[in-house]
Amino acid sequence: MSQPRPGSAGATRTCPHCKATILESAAVCPGCRHHLRFEPGAGANATPALTPLRIEGTLQPPAEGAAWEYSVVLSIRNERGDEVTRQVVGVGAMQPHEQRSFVLSVELNPATGKAAGRRTRH
Repeated sequence: MSQPRPGSAGATRTCPHCKATILESAAVCPGCRHHLRFEPGAGANATPALTPLRIEGTLQPPAEGAAWEYSVVLSIRNERGDEVTRQVVGVGAMQPHEQRSFVLSVELNPATGKAAGRRTRH
């Protein structure tokens, strides 16, 4: 897996607030929602142009018995089905009376920068 060059579409950097890997073009971190750059129109980049995928769900273990553990795993595949990345996003445990809600969303914005029209390889 090759990483895009700085300044090209898909290039990444680290958020100075939450240390997440984010797109270099982001004016607002999608994780912690802190502003990273203050420039005209930066607030417009805080909301995605499109959200083509959003899944919500709630889990609750059986009412009787011991605690249940969970792992949230995210896997991204390219058009050939090759796994580009796989990450454990979070782990935890739930007692029989507890529940957890999860939301997965994919946000799309047009690429900006010098090489916005170039295709990146993953």
